[in-house]
Amino acid sequence: MGFLRRVVGWAFAERRIDAPGLLGTQELQRSLRREQARTDRGADPFALLVLAPPRGSDPAGTMKCVAEVVRKRIRVTDEAGWLDRAVIGILLPSTPAQGAWTLADDICLSLPLDIELPVCRVYVYPPPRSPRANGDQAADAQQAGESPVGAIDNMLAVGLPWWKRGLDIVVSSVALLLLAPLLAVVAAAVKLTSPGPVFFRQLRSGLGGRPFLCLKFRTMVVDAEQRKADLMARNEQDGPAFKILNDPRITRLGKFLRQTSIDELPQLWNVLCGEMTLVGPRPLPVAEAEACRGWLRRRQDITPGLTCIWQVHGRSKVSFIEWVRMDLRYSRSRSLWHDLKLIVQTVPAMLLRRNGC
Repeated sequence: MGFLRRVVGWAFAERRIDAPGLLGTQELQRSLRREQARTDRGADPFALLVLAPPRGSDPAGTMKCVAEVVRKRIRVTDEAGWLDRAVIGILLPSTPAQGAWTLADDICLSLPLDIELPVCRVYVYPPPRSPRANGDQAADAQQAGESPVGAIDNMLAVGLPWWKRGLDIVVSSVALLLLAPLLAVVAAAVKLTSPGPVFFRQLRSGLGGRPFLCLKFRTMVVDAEQRKADLMARNEQDGPAFKILNDPRITRLGKFLRQTSIDELPQLWNVLCGEMTLVGPRPLPVAEAEACRGWLRRRQDITPGLTCIWQVHGRSKVSFIEWVRMDLRYSRSRSLWHDLKLIVQTVPAMLLRRNGC
C-alpha cells in the first residue's frame, strides 16, 4: 500500500499546478532541513506557513491564484514552494508563529473575492514544550491559534523504503508465528508471578514524533510509573532518558526478561502494524522525547525500531548524546545489508546478556 501511495504521489508530482516562481518539493525540503540545522546551531526559531486548497474546491484554480499572491507578498529572505502537488509551504526564517499568522491574513486579504480562501496552518521549529501528547493535539492547537508540537518533525520525517517495510512484514509475521509457544509461556509466567496485566502499554514517540502504544511484557510492579518520581535522583542515564541498574520496581521474572530482551518480543506486533521497524532508533517515552531539544530530535526523522547500533554496541554504557549519535549514524547509512548485519548481531547480544539494562 505504501509503495502504491508513492507511485501515485510521483504521478501527482508530475501534474503539479503550473505556477512558476515557487520551489519544487525536494528543494523546499532541503531548505527546511537547512533552516532546521541552523536553528539547532543557535539561530533564531523559524515558522512554516502551509496553504492548502479548501475541501471541495478546484485545487488548480485556487492554488494557482494563491501562488501568484504568495510570490508578491513574501520577503526576500523567505522561501516558498510546493509541499505537495497542491499545497504551498512558506519558510519564514527568524519568525515566530504570530508573524506567520499575520502573513496568512495578508495573503487571504489579497486574494480576489471570487477565490475561496485556502486552509492556513502555522508550524514552528523548535516546537514548544507541551504537557500533552495525543492525536488531537495539532487540531486543538490550531483552534487556539497556536503551533502544533512536532509539526516540522512530521514534515521532515522519512518513511520506510519498500525493501525495509517488506523485510519487516516477512520477519515479524514469521517470528510471531514461530515464537507463539514462547510468548504464551512468558505471558502465563508474568500473570502467575505478580499481580497485574500481562502487557505493559506505554505511549512512545514514533516517526516524526507521532505517539503510538508500544507493547512489552510487564516486568515491573503495577504502580511503577507512580514510583518513578521518587527514583529520579538515582537515574544513571544522562539526558532525558531514565535508567537505573538495580531498579527496585522490577519483578524477579522481569529482571530475567529484561536481561534477555524477551520482554520486547511483543513489539513484533508494533513492527507488523508499521508503528515500528526491525532496525531503527529505540522509541523513547513521549515525555522523554519531548525533552530532547535541537539536533537530538533528529532521531525521530526515521521509524523507531526493535534494535539498532546502540542496542548492540552501547546500551546503558554510553552517554545519551553518544546514543543519539549512533542513531543518526544509522539513519545516514540505512541499507538491507546493514539491517541484516544488525539483526544477526542482536541475537548473541540478547543470549549473552551483554550491555545489560
